[in-house]
Amino acid sequence: MAETARNPGQASTPTAPAVSGNVVGSDSEIEEQRRSGPLHTPRGDTTIEETVVQKLAGMATREVPGVYAMGNAARRAFSAVTDRIPGSQTNVSHGVTVEKGERQAAIDVSIVVEYGFSIVEVSQGIRRNVIRSVENATGLEVLEVNVNVTDVQLPGDSKDEGDDGSKPPSNRLE
Repeated sequence: MAETARNPGQASTPTAPAVSGNVVGSDSEIEEQRRSGPLHTPRGDTTIEETVVQKLAGMATREVPGVYAMGNAARRAFSAVTDRIPGSQTNVSHGVTVEKGERQAAIDVSIVVEYGFSIVEVSQGIRRNVIRSVENATGLEVLEVNVNVTDVQLPGDSKDEGDDGSKPPSNRLE
């Protein structure tokens, strides 16, 4: 009978293993907490939506010198139109896609780089900044940050844009 009283699975109260001083039970609880991560605690769970991670990654990307814009040409044209609507908010998640699990995330960003900046250095800066920002804010582990450079903003290109922010048609493929 004394054997069954020590067995945590057969204890009469759920707190018996935690207060028993049994070292094995305490180690297993600590190991369980390590496996569950900072978002899943004995006192409750925290869930984070993909849009939260998208916004954090978008803001972190925009902070990197050399990033002119985010998204592809169609997305930027659409954003230029919606930004002119009174009362509308700038969508910082344009050009960011996220695949998120319970503990990990993978992030893809599409950017336009300013002419004169090293694409390699800008990409590395984006990765560092996005990983730091998302991991610090959410507790999620960022497995990868893929950077897709869709264009280079050349000097004088901005004056060629139309009133709606879209570029005139060109003969080059995009």
